[in-house]
Amino acid sequence: MIKAEYKYSELTSKVIGCAFEVHKILGSGFQEVIYQRALAIELEECSIGFAREYDMPIFFKGRHIGSRRVDFLIENVVSVELKAITTLNDDHLAQAINYLEAYNLEVGMLINFGCSSLQFKRLLNKKFRP
Repeated sequence: MIKAEYKYSELTSKVIGCAFEVHKILGSGFQEVIYQRALAIELEECSIGFAREYDMPIFFKGRHIGSRRVDFLIENVVSVELKAITTLNDDHLAQAINYLEAYNLEVGMLINFGCSSLQFKRLLNKKFRP
């Protein structure tokens, strides 16, 4: 069985490349929605399948208890959460991991456009159930 970080590395690398292109052109200082719109254009130009602001159901003990919109769902397998803040902290990381667990997705990403250098984290769901 292929480890998740290798299975999705090509796809996540492409997404990171798109994010770098957006950050190179726009820099930092815009609201998150501006980066979200620009990243959608870049993903499209790179032929990467995605859904933007995808409504993901949240379940608790098999019961639907609500939903949360993920900024991007890439090719139906990788969630991407965007931020436009000066620096990422543990709360942002925990939030993104919680979403992965709630969505039961194996891999996710947290991307921050808000500082002078693009920040990104690849995330693995250790509780993933195939």
